Amino acid sequence: MSDHTAGGWVTRRTGLVPSTAPSARTSAKSVLSEADRPSAPEPDEGVRFTRRGLSAGHHLIAVHDHYRAELAKVRQILRRVQNGETGIGAARGELNGLTIRTTNWKLHGACQAQCASLTQHHGMETGQIFPHLRRSQRDLGAVLDRLTEEHHAIHTVLEGVDAALIHLAGDPTDFGPITEAVDLLTDTLLSHFAYEERELVAPLSRHGFFPGQV
Repeated sequence: MSDHTAGGWVTRRTGLVPSTAPSARTSAKSVLSEADRPSAPEPDEGVRFTRRGLSAGHHLIAVHDHYRAELAKVRQILRRVQNGETGIGAARGELNGLTIRTTNWKLHGACQAQCASLTQHHGMETGQIFPHLRRSQRDLGAVLDRLTEEHHAIHTVLEGVDAALIHLAGDPTDFGPITEAVDLLTDTLLSHFAYEERELVAPLSRHGFFPGQV
């Protein structure tokens, strides 16, 4: 495995550590083409990263860490409710500490809130950040195209979660579809986040989120 593929050069040059996707999968399905993901070349040794620029690279990892933590929390609560280990009242108390919390706790409320937040996050990337990076660094084109394709794939997965939630509302005892949907969402997001960080932490640290940021 090359230094670039492992994200090693990114860490060496910026001091920021991209995440890696878990080797073990939770779902038997996959919607991403991971084997042929493109990579941008390492920038010349003369390229320097400013402190302000590095904050943009760090922010991407921090945002993803937030989603990873809350997705793990939703999965944990789903398991507890499914196993009868946690009642709705106790689950509400746990969710009150999350940014995806709802006033009247229901499982579908928590999932839908996170799905909406992810959609907004990807919309900002595709509509604002990616065009800026494309203009600033032409050799990122193939990576940004693939990341945009993955955003569309994630949207399809989110639609599957929504369909599973509708099923659960009709049959509150059947957790099979929602468990499968959340498993696929988990694998898809963790893989996508790791790829995006590996490829964009350095460009963001070099060019910032928006024109004139660095």
